[in-house]
Amino acid sequence: MAESLTGVQRAAVVLLSLGEQQAAEVLKHMSAKEVQKLGLAMTSVSGVSRDDVARVIDQFVETLSQPSGLGPGADEYVRAVLVQALGEERANSLIDRILQGRNTSGLDTLKWMEPRAIADLVRNEHPQIIAIVMAHLDSDQAAEVLKCLPERVRADVLLRIATLDGIPPNALNELNDVMARQFAGAQNLKSSSVGGVRVAANILNFMDSGQDEAILGAIGEIDGELGVRIRDLMFVFDNLAEVDDRAMQAILREVPNDRLAIALRGADPKVREKITSNMSQRAAQILVEDMEARGPVRLAEVEAAQKEILGIVRRMADGGAIQLAAKAEAFV
Repeated sequence: MAESLTGVQRAAVVLLSLGEQQAAEVLKHMSAKEVQKLGLAMTSVSGVSRDDVARVIDQFVETLSQPSGLGPGADEYVRAVLVQALGEERANSLIDRILQGRNTSGLDTLKWMEPRAIADLVRNEHPQIIAIVMAHLDSDQAAEVLKCLPERVRADVLLRIATLDGIPPNALNELNDVMARQFAGAQNLKSSSVGGVRVAANILNFMDSGQDEAILGAIGEIDGELGVRIRDLMFVFDNLAEVDDRAMQAILREVPNDRLAIALRGADPKVREKITSNMSQRAAQILVEDMEARGPVRLAEVEAAQKEILGIVRRMADGGAIQLAAKAEAFV
């Protein structure tokens, strides 16, 4: 049993073996996304015997007792590993966030705030500052913040995110001043590469139907070519037809059948074929029967179900459970 546990599950076992206070102290040193993954693993780990817990703890202690040998070259090692794993283009922004973003704890603090609170914090700032703030957030959180901003500034902010090409130190210093009004302390910030067309496309993926098209339309009026580039990188429901079979099977294990039956109303036939071909014959038959039994469904309900499924796909991609390729690269 212990050998079959993933790394996150092993970490969850270790934390569950600690007292509440000690586990809380460990979690304080992790990012919001890491806490979320560990919390999910802690609630899902069950049926682990006392012997398996002991083995996990022994392995943990053994790992700690081994000299790490890490020195000044660790940054270069991380960079090399990420480039090899993701490719140079896709790894660049992640490398900058990891290696340069270590000095921007004020921005990391935002990830713990409610979207409405972040929107209130930056509402009266220049759109460029809002864009820099949102470019540092996860795409789903940034989308929620964008929804809370006045409609008249949404397209301007997203356009600025799409055209960000590195942030000079003076801009980050100005951003730090904004953060200082909410959080105590100041720090010297380095230049960082965030934003870009992919980030803008990912944020739009999480916007409600209608809002995304309104923002894209406004951007297209200002810069038609940029609008097309953003649209081309957006992962929409029809792009599920391009997902490989293994990823699709993993997705179907996470998606509730009732939501799938609604989402497939009016979907591209290629998407239906991709989904049903990765089901058992019996499961596909039940899905079709469910769709037929429901009768007419409102378009808004169909779009909501599709957005929900895309949210599941995004979380799986972010967590490394699946990989999306080709046009969907921006999504991961």
